[in-house]
Amino acid sequence: MFNDHILAILLTFLIGVSFASNATADVASPEMLANTCLGCHGPAGISQGPATPTISGMSELYIIGAMLAYKYDNDEDKIDEIIEADVDFEDVEFFARISTVMNRIAQGYTEEEIKILAKHFAELPFESAQQSVNADQAKTGAKLHETHCEKCHEEGGSSAEDDAGVLAGQWVPYLEYTMADFASGDRDMPKKMKKQMEEAHTANGDDAMRDLIQFYANKK
Repeated sequence: MFNDHILAILLTFLIGVSFASNATADVASPEMLANTCLGCHGPAGISQGPATPTISGMSELYIIGAMLAYKYDNDEDKIDEIIEADVDFEDVEFFARISTVMNRIAQGYTEEEIKILAKHFAELPFESAQQSVNADQAKTGAKLHETHCEKCHEEGGSSAEDDAGVLAGQWVPYLEYTMADFASGDRDMPKKMKKQMEEAHTANGDDAMRDLIQFYANKK
């Protein structure tokens, strides 16, 4: 039978363990926060399905901007207020995004958790989708990219440094769906992008977008 001194030590130890467990539970690890994302975006954020993008290797600011748009249902005033109130968000740009699932998922994260999540995926390596492309269309798309897109989407659309999203190596269907959202107005198109897309269409007609998508899909 324990004496009072030993019992007191044991109770102190158990209370300490309890507090430590609660403290740990309050701060979820990046891996735990990312678990929700992997079902759609694939292991380590590398998409295994053509409808969703690979998010590993994206820039932190790009991921944060997307998550805030989803979390607050494109409420620009609310998002601007949040960006202005947090120094970590000062370089985040808001662009409206359409979603059937992501808005509900994003609402489950706090702003601090979104920061952790963005940093986690930004530090993971990007891996291109393995898919077939049309070589001739990709060749034409390369010229269009160089003329109209390279300034913002550097290194053939593979750089995350411009915070504009990684295009190179994404699935063709995902790129097609995204561009359709831009064309319909369901997703905000930056003014610079709109101008360049109009010029690309003038140069190559309706084939311009198809050729650009084949070019990006062909990049490794």
